[in-house]
Amino acid sequence: MDIQEMLRNLAESVTTQVSVKTVFGTPVSAGERTVIPAAHVRYSFGAGGGRQEGGEGHGGGGGAWISATPCGMIEVAQDGARYIAFDGGRKLGIALLLGFLAGAAVVGLRGPRRVEIVKRQE
Repeated sequence: MDIQEMLRNLAESVTTQVSVKTVFGTPVSAGERTVIPAAHVRYSFGAGGGRQEGGEGHGGGGGAWISATPCGMIEVAQDGARYIAFDGGRKLGIALLLGFLAGAAVVGLRGPRRVEIVKRQE
């Protein structure tokens, strides 16, 4: 199997796993509303191969990586449809920044400390 064929097989394998159902989950109906979960899907793949000089040995390999992270939902109702984004990353960043600033304020309010180094005579 040459490298081009290996890459083609790997690409076909990844594209069959990443479909509309991967990005948009199964719709859930409740009353007159329908919610469709949405995900951010990322994928990458690679392959390589080689031959030993002066020998008949050769080798190759490949791999793929797929990641799906929930990013929001689509709400469909009689008055229309809207996209509702999950913004948890922004809230986490703000919380970390506020925690850092609070810690810096506590250290700053304690004031300078005097450190003495005493040498012992032996």
